[in-house]
Amino acid sequence: MNGPLIDNWIKEIPKVDLHLHLDGSLNPKTVLELAEISGIPLPATTEDRLRPYLQIDEDCNSLRQYLTRFEIVLPLLQTKYALERAAYEMVAQVSVQNCIYIEVRFGPQLHREKGLSLPEILEAVLMGLKRGEAEFGVTTGLIACCLRHHDKNANLDVIDASKVYIGKGLAGVDLAGDEASFPPLLFKQIFLKAEQCGLPITIHAGEAGGADNIYHSVHALHANRIGHGIRLREDDSLLNLMREKQIPLEMCPVSNIQTKTCAGWKDYPVRDYFDYGLPVTINTDNLTVSNTTISREYQILHEKYGFDKDEMVQLVLNGINAAFVDKEQKALLVNRFLETAKNINMNESL
Repeated sequence: MNGPLIDNWIKEIPKVDLHLHLDGSLNPKTVLELAEISGIPLPATTEDRLRPYLQIDEDCNSLRQYLTRFEIVLPLLQTKYALERAAYEMVAQVSVQNCIYIEVRFGPQLHREKGLSLPEILEAVLMGLKRGEAEFGVTTGLIACCLRHHDKNANLDVIDASKVYIGKGLAGVDLAGDEASFPPLLFKQIFLKAEQCGLPITIHAGEAGGADNIYHSVHALHANRIGHGIRLREDDSLLNLMREKQIPLEMCPVSNIQTKTCAGWKDYPVRDYFDYGLPVTINTDNLTVSNTTISREYQILHEKYGFDKDEMVQLVLNGINAAFVDKEQKALLVNRFLETAKNINMNESL
């Protein structure tokens, strides 16, 4: 089924987004306003002219080029006001797409240029998320990213700061950044500590690096989920292990094509992974940088890979099951999803 009926169904069906970067999702209008407040010059002074400096398209040639789009935004996110506002507006954006649960991630150490402490940074983002929850009815969790190009002590400090907020809005920790230059084994001690602190772990792997990075993320860093995981197909034994252990993949179709993790849409393995029984989840990565929404991601799955309603429902349920929340919260999310979905007019398959 194509056309307005399925388009509307995709927009209205409740969704989740587990892989969503704060600094890659600011509205151009907000960027302009924060720049004015901060006195920081920008390469353009209108939303339309600024947008190309914040967004990437399919002409992007690598993850490294993709990451350059964050350079304008980061200097603007150095105050508690800016961080809280960005987090609040993130919830507002996803609510329009009928997200019922999101996990927002960011690297706290990137926001210390004006002297903020790690607790101040985490609390500002958590405050924005909680304010958004109260206003828009979207449940949220925060993921604190350790960064591959940071030293051991900086990343251990992120773990120490994060553990205080488990049960207070912080969902888990992540490893992000230049995967090709900094393989997972360099960070074994850091994520051993995270595990000892009871922090759920997701690792960016198999995006700009091979299947061995996924292997080490699971075996050495004890990842509960894998961010992207596109190159998992390079190792059949690992593919089988991931299916056996039901380790979720946080796939981000639009971003994965833009960063050239595979040759193009025909080469993208989302259908193969789903059919093979892997717990695939669908996410946006960066709303602004990738110029996407969660509804757009699902629409692409329908148009390019023939995912039908039942399969898209399963993808949403995969996301809920993979969420870094307790069993009680997952049950509440599943019930909310099913109760909302059954009231959508176009849902013959539910």
